[in-house]
Amino acid sequence: MLETKNGTLSINYLCLFKFNTMKLHIKNNFATELPADPSLENIPRQVEQACFSYVAPVKPSNPELIHASVEVANTIGLKEEDIASTAFLNMFSGTTIYPETKPYALCYAGHQFGNWAGQLGDGRAINLTEVLHNNESFTLQLKGAGPTPYSRNADGFAVLRSSIREYLCAEAMHYLGVPTTRSLSLMLSGDPVLRDVLYNGNPAYEKGAIVARVAPSFIRFGSFEIFAAREDHENLKLLADFTIKHHFPNIHEEGSQKYVAFFEEVTQTTLKMIVEWQRVGFVHGVMNTDNMSIHGITIDYGPYGWLEDYNSGWTPNTTDRQHKRYRFGNQPEIALWNLYQLANALYPLIQEAKPLETILDAFSTDYEKEYLNMMKNKLGFQIKKEQDIILIQSLTQLLENVETDMTIFFRNLSNITKADATTTAFNSIKEAFYNENDLKGTIMKDWHDWLEKYTIRINEETLLDAERKEQMNLVNPKYVLRNYMAQLCIDDADKGDYGLINELYEMLKKPYDEQPNFQKWFAKRPDWARDKVGCSMLSCSS
Repeated sequence: MLETKNGTLSINYLCLFKFNTMKLHIKNNFATELPADPSLENIPRQVEQACFSYVAPVKPSNPELIHASVEVANTIGLKEEDIASTAFLNMFSGTTIYPETKPYALCYAGHQFGNWAGQLGDGRAINLTEVLHNNESFTLQLKGAGPTPYSRNADGFAVLRSSIREYLCAEAMHYLGVPTTRSLSLMLSGDPVLRDVLYNGNPAYEKGAIVARVAPSFIRFGSFEIFAAREDHENLKLLADFTIKHHFPNIHEEGSQKYVAFFEEVTQTTLKMIVEWQRVGFVHGVMNTDNMSIHGITIDYGPYGWLEDYNSGWTPNTTDRQHKRYRFGNQPEIALWNLYQLANALYPLIQEAKPLETILDAFSTDYEKEYLNMMKNKLGFQIKKEQDIILIQSLTQLLENVETDMTIFFRNLSNITKADATTTAFNSIKEAFYNENDLKGTIMKDWHDWLEKYTIRINEETLLDAERKEQMNLVNPKYVLRNYMAQLCIDDADKGDYGLINELYEMLKKPYDEQPNFQKWFAKRPDWARDKVGCSMLSCSS
């Protein structure tokens, strides 16, 4: 609304002028239909009976666009030329607010590392608005744009290193075929941010940065948990009804059954997301319930990582070093644990445990079935054979016996042909081992035994070798965003060189293609990166 007092008219007129070349189809459903925090005071506090708090981004002193995704821009209704505009820079740095919008931060709670943490909320994320394009709705969000009422003891900003990792990873996951939020832009704020990267009492100033993220919504498991924990069933129902109405329009059940149907859909999409994580060797690192999307998409890229060597016990999170709750091999179990918490949150709307228990009880069986199908695809098996599960189990045990690069192993496995002798087959995969000297005695014998069984098994397939290789290469990526690669980008970016960000971005858009010009990135983690900060485990510092 335009007002004349205090110069508001001229300010809004200026906003309209700045944005008249960049058109978005604005939809403010979330902020219009759900209860807002009545207080506009932007200080850390408990927010009651509200789904969100209005809060404006902090204007950066000298914003600079580092990189932007043309594809994501097109997805939300922008053109390539919009990216180069002042309007784009202003909006997605938080400098100027788009007309007819009011940015806000979400209120939610969560379980962190298995413990109830109470109110959490968007501590360094600010939702700009919702947009509609091609009959799809998207929420636009800035990460690192300043404090909110949910920032607790933090400042709400983000640093360049974590922003680069978030920006690249979301896009890498998308092109790998893993459900995820998307990255629209990466910008410098021009303002220094104080961080203690190692949590060792030695904070230092780093470059501040802002990532623009895009998702159907940023509603999380914790969005429902907070209302259930506070016994605010009225707002719990409002949020559930809103979510189903706008994001699950295929649900037509009435009464309590629609919430059961909602939970079942969230369970299934979450399951499929975890299977995709396991397929490509991705470890989230912080699977708290506040980091779980109700859309079954990967959100909140903090201390994530891809398996270098196949190690089911590996976690990228230094905070999780001792108990390894969020280790690679435990991700399916954690997903189920988190779904139990969502079920508890939705129970007040259903008032019956049995339908929720039925859905949860089926999770493990459904997961094992989907996991088996996924692994069979990775191994090039199309014909069903009962012994496949034994062959898969023995392989995962073998991969853990000595340090074996997961990505290289599965990619090169497709080079084995039906006519290969065991020694020839071994030569196809030996590049994946970090130290061939470890392959002695019974370990080498076990590998030869497995490869003999594998060649026998692929001879039972009807596909020709070239056809099987093509199918395997569609599910076994050649290129993933290894932590050391992201760290090299960060090191260059700290010096003002963003060339490597663009190089890796282009490579990661086609992770299943051979891309011979990027062959140098199809390599095991270098020795220098084994224990280097940012290349192995990471902290939550951002």
